[in-house]
Amino acid sequence: MRRSSVLALIVALAAVPALAGDCASSKAVTTAANPATAPNIVETAVAAGSFNTLVAAVQAAGLAETLSGKGPFTVFAPTDEAFAKLPAGTVEALLADPDKLREILLYHVVPGKVRSTEVVNLSGATTAQGTDVAFKIADGSVMINDARVTATDIETSNGVIHVIDTVILPRG
Repeated sequence: MRRSSVLALIVALAAVPALAGDCASSKAVTTAANPATAPNIVETAVAAGSFNTLVAAVQAAGLAETLSGKGPFTVFAPTDEAFAKLPAGTVEALLADPDKLREILLYHVVPGKVRSTEVVNLSGATTAQGTDVAFKIADGSVMINDARVTATDIETSNGVIHVIDTVILPRG
């Protein structure tokens, strides 16, 4: 990665938490500062109040226990608004197909704890689903595939959450 690209990525990552002030998940950003006493990923998502669809999907796919477990995990968490951008009937169809839902949800999870400061050294990562996601800077925003990261480094007892504005789908 060229030096100017790395600098642009660092500047963009530094700006993301400041931009998260209007994000409903910003409550989680401020309350989960100590990972040792922080709630786990699922508890944090429930408490934030802006991930109701994600939590329902995680439960329907049978992933609640896994994402409440030891980890560590990095979750790129789409908000309720991100799910609302999907075509009508998509969420309902996925909830009725737990295997496909599980595949899509695992595409939002990277094993290990990847903080925003580490992204500057990555062009992508392999997800728990088994395929890769890409990281880049576009129009001054950090992106994972086609989703914009709107809040970063929400610490949990078993990993970290980064909030995204779009549900990402595995290619194929």
